[in-house]
Amino acid sequence: MNRLAGIGARAQQDPDGSALVDDGTALTWAEVARQVDAIAGAMLDVAPGADDRIAVIGENLAPTLLAHAAGILAGVGTVAVSRQLTAREMADQLVDAAVVAVVTGPAALAVVTEAALSVGIDTIVVHGVDEPPASAIGWGVWSRGKHVIPGDLDREARPLLVYTSGTTGRARGTQVRWAPSTISTAREYAEFLAGRSGFPPGPHLVVGPLQHNGPLTSVRHLLSGQPVVVLGKFDPERVLTLIQQHRVTSSVMVPTHFSRLLSLPSGVRAGHDVSSLVNVVHTGSACPADVKRAMIQWFGPVLIESYGGSEIGTVCRITSQEWLEHPGSVGRVVPPFEAVVLDDDGHGLPPGEVGVLGFRTPPGREVKYHGDEEKTRQAYIAPGVATLGDVGLVTPDGFVYITDRISDMVLSGGVNLYPAESEQVLTQHPDVAEVAVIGVPDRDLGESLRALVVPAREVDIDELAEFCRDRLARYKCPKTYELVATLPRNAMGKLDKRALRRPYWESDRTIAG
Repeated sequence: MNRLAGIGARAQQDPDGSALVDDGTALTWAEVARQVDAIAGAMLDVAPGADDRIAVIGENLAPTLLAHAAGILAGVGTVAVSRQLTAREMADQLVDAAVVAVVTGPAALAVVTEAALSVGIDTIVVHGVDEPPASAIGWGVWSRGKHVIPGDLDREARPLLVYTSGTTGRARGTQVRWAPSTISTAREYAEFLAGRSGFPPGPHLVVGPLQHNGPLTSVRHLLSGQPVVVLGKFDPERVLTLIQQHRVTSSVMVPTHFSRLLSLPSGVRAGHDVSSLVNVVHTGSACPADVKRAMIQWFGPVLIESYGGSEIGTVCRITSQEWLEHPGSVGRVVPPFEAVVLDDDGHGLPPGEVGVLGFRTPPGREVKYHGDEEKTRQAYIAPGVATLGDVGLVTPDGFVYITDRISDMVLSGGVNLYPAESEQVLTQHPDVAEVAVIGVPDRDLGESLRALVVPAREVDIDELAEFCRDRLARYKCPKTYELVATLPRNAMGKLDKRALRRPYWESDRTIAG
């Protein structure tokens, strides 16, 4: 196979065909092949070590996908980093992932420069600017350079690394689970992905931030020789326009996207042709039943719900027709996984019984967190059985239902948020005696963060909110604040988060969906 995998094959067959489009760029297959080859060669120059990685800031622009694709082809590990992080948060991830260079667009350049220089990284590549600052290298030097991937390249496979927050308040990295860990070389990895896009042929539309696992699956689609269209900032009417203009066949969305699409005037919705859609995967959080039914009625039975996580991949899947017959289910288990439901003592429960939901991970699909053996160990609730922190059941005919959550995680707009991060920041404020951050219902996002604050003295809520935003990415900060006299604790002295959440929800279920 061509060393550029599906991109190389498509460039030979259809050199002038549309390959990669964003809000300001349109690249042909020949141009994508040349640029990916050059970028991969440049990456090998700056990241020659087996453990070296290159951070790619998740701006929704074509260079983000090109950089990740080049890293996979060259065996240079890339790291998906949020453009919304503070310099301190970003520096922590750069050090943790052994990053030696950063690729960024203009929006995050100032924060990237501060973070990179603070930890001794002096290679910053910037795209989307006419004149890069003296501290950075222009994208053209990489994408139009004379570097190429050596024909005899024999490096280990380096899957893309994404970061997820944790209960300790510190983000941890995990490799995307796009292939079994038994695949050893970069060439094998590229060939595997070239034949397994995961989406039907045709243009794939990216609508979510290119720092999360779901939207980043578009890298696989590109590597398989299929076109990708990238939307910069989510706009529901613009989504419909792009679907019609490019005859989009697939996309990945979250329930918040659905709600915003459905909020468009009926005339606007009816005025766009979405009949090209074959597969719209939705993930990130549970979708309200009325929203999902409305989307199926509008788009047709093309919705496929995917339940899983970056650290394990997709473990359950359900089609539109299956969901209509089994509303509320996340589907059947995807082989080779096996669903396991355990009671509080770790004993297996029969079908229909509610307990801690886990999945038996076969060899090559184990959950692992980068540089964190303890977090990896905590992911397992029994030998070989990993959990995503949910409570649920499996029906006799194999359909999985999520009934609640045991972890402290909050799913907001499809993004995993861990209250410990904002709690750690807020407790540093001198006017705060104690704080608990919980997930509460949010009509648009499903859930949002709410801080319950026990004041040490008079507290200015606006000042407290600004204090948090100065130290933490805005999306990780509470959306609302409430002053309370006390916070309930359980018999072990720990904050009783479920008791704190219960007054805000209409049923015993204290999560969205």
